[in-house]
Amino acid sequence: MRQALYQWVHRLWYGGGKGHVVLLPLSALYWLVVKLRRTLYRFNVLRTETAGAPVVVVGNITAGGTGKTPTTVWLARSLAERGFSPGIVSRGYGGSKSASPMRVDADSDPAVVGDEPVLLARRSGCPVTVDRDRVRAARMLVEDGADLIIADDGLQHLRLARAYEICVVDGRRWFGNRTLLPAGPLREPVSRIQNVDQLLVNGRPSCELTTANEQNAIVFELVAREVSRLNGSLTRPIDRFAGKTVHAVAAIGNPMRYFDMLRGHGIQVIEHAYPDHAHIDARSLAFSDDFDILVTEKDAVKLGQGVSDRFWYVPVDLEIDPLDAGPWLEQIESRMKDEQQRS
Repeated sequence: MRQALYQWVHRLWYGGGKGHVVLLPLSALYWLVVKLRRTLYRFNVLRTETAGAPVVVVGNITAGGTGKTPTTVWLARSLAERGFSPGIVSRGYGGSKSASPMRVDADSDPAVVGDEPVLLARRSGCPVTVDRDRVRAARMLVEDGADLIIADDGLQHLRLARAYEICVVDGRRWFGNRTLLPAGPLREPVSRIQNVDQLLVNGRPSCELTTANEQNAIVFELVAREVSRLNGSLTRPIDRFAGKTVHAVAAIGNPMRYFDMLRGHGIQVIEHAYPDHAHIDARSLAFSDDFDILVTEKDAVKLGQGVSDRFWYVPVDLEIDPLDAGPWLEQIESRMKDEQQRS
């Protein structure tokens, strides 16, 4: 049922048909809400608030996965190498509700703080805080010693003042039918990308790039090199699975990208797509055959280590051409130092 729903939504938004037109009145209402909210911030009826340190926002304008989490990890590591002390703030989707900010580490319970924050803490090595109130969470990070904040999925969180905005786009799906929710995948109109500082594209763009921001976009790839057992007993090169049939499990924003990545390594995939942040456990994945089960790294956080040898996870790393990455990081570094001097 869940997989059928995902496929229906994917066809509606990205299939090129006209079925979405019946939802256009709801999209018009959504547009009015987005427009009103931005207007209230523009005229200071609603006010932005500073965190006490410069903020870099990593986000997108489409629903579903584009690669924000690995981008945030890569950026946090890169800025730490340049002498900053980054902290990461996240909404904590998939976790239980809390009335106060929570610090996240590698051993935090994803059922409480969310799966992505735990993954961010494990992979980035930086302090992570979750809270529905991201201003409050960012200020906690500053109190803990962070001199720069990275807001994961914060492009629409206008209350948090920012010094730099990054918008991540899926190169294959791009903006789909270019229609706002629910008729299309857009959280904001496409014109929003003209106001961000940098556009990042996950994979080669599938369409012609026309605007200045699109033509100045930086392309990156998500690369998988190895597969590790969840129980920690073994790690293998991913190409060792070439020619094998596996159950591929993904509760992420864009499961098809994960399945296609595995197929790109010659792996025969039985697809199991779940909604983003869905709860999964080993019992729900007790398939009757003996095929190995390959889950995403984000889903591995929820499953834990107390599973059989059948369960493997596939970590991915972000790769950017150094000729693009170097000047871009220098630009961010310069902007952050200027902001630190002003504050």
